[in-house]
Amino acid sequence: MRDTAAFKVLTGADLAELEGGSFAGSADDRRDGYIHLSTATQLTATVDKHYADGGDLHVAEVDLEALGEAIRWEPSRGGEDFPHLYGSLPLDTVVAYSPLERDDDGQVKLPVTG
Repeated sequence: MRDTAAFKVLTGADLAELEGGSFAGSADDRRDGYIHLSTATQLTATVDKHYADGGDLHVAEVDLEALGEAIRWEPSRGGEDFPHLYGSLPLDTVVAYSPLERDDDGQVKLPVTG
């Protein structure tokens, strides 16, 4: 069974775009033709690999069911399937977002709703 939520790491500028109604993707997303998402178990490794420099980063939780067939699960890092969004990310499919923080073990904390 596939996860029903995925996560997108956003810069401050990316988040501002999303808050305007939708996010068209980072430069890497646009180059690859889809928005890269990660499951909860993939998120920390994604941040460590692609966002090691840190900075003004945020994590958005995305409702995959709301995105329907725009989501494709495709092999990526290490042959593991990752959710890829073919199209823009509408704000109304984001259920929570928060600044990127880590717990005491170094794992990225997931955003909390409410």
